[in-house]
Amino acid sequence: MTIGRSELAWFKSSYSTDDGPSCIEVATTPGTIHVRDSKNKQGPRLTFAADQWTAFVSYAVRPTRLPQV
Repeated sequence: MTIGRSELAWFKSSYSTDDGPSCIEVATTPGTIHVRDSKNKQGPRLTFAADQWTAFVSYAVRPTRLPQV
């Protein structure tokens, strides 16, 4: 089932500001996370299964993400 862009409730981080150049917006549907660029709301969007999004966020919040050289 495809969900139209206007049917999704998009939100962005409370840390984002309207003048920030690098924001994403996220919307959720059962089992799926939708991500888009806040500057290009009609542009492409990415979709992730809920478990994939959870794995990404868990990785992104780690204090050390780069291998030690």
